[in-house]
Amino acid sequence: MRRVLAVLAGLASVLAATWLYSLKHDTARLEAKVHATERAIERAEGDIAALKAERAWLGRPDRIDELARKQGLEPIRPEQYGRIGGKP
Repeated sequence: MRRVLAVLAGLASVLAATWLYSLKHDTARLEAKVHATERAIERAEGDIAALKAERAWLGRPDRIDELARKQGLEPIRPEQYGRIGGKP
C-alpha cells in the first residue's frame, strides 16, 4: 500500500512539474507578446506626434500666404463679399 502511494505521489509530482513548466512557458510567450505590443504603441505614438508637428508646420498662415501669392492669389477684397439670393 505504501509503495502504491509513493508511486502515485511521484507521478503527481511529475505531472505537477510538467504542468508548471508549461504554464511558465505560456506566461513567457504572453509576456513577450505584451512587450511587442507596447513597443508598437510607443512607435505609433511617436509617429502621431511627428505628424502633428508636421501638420502644424505646414499649416502656418505665413507659409500658406506666401504659397498663395506665388500662385497669383490675393486676399479677398470688400467688393467681393455678397449676399446669397440678393444684391450686395
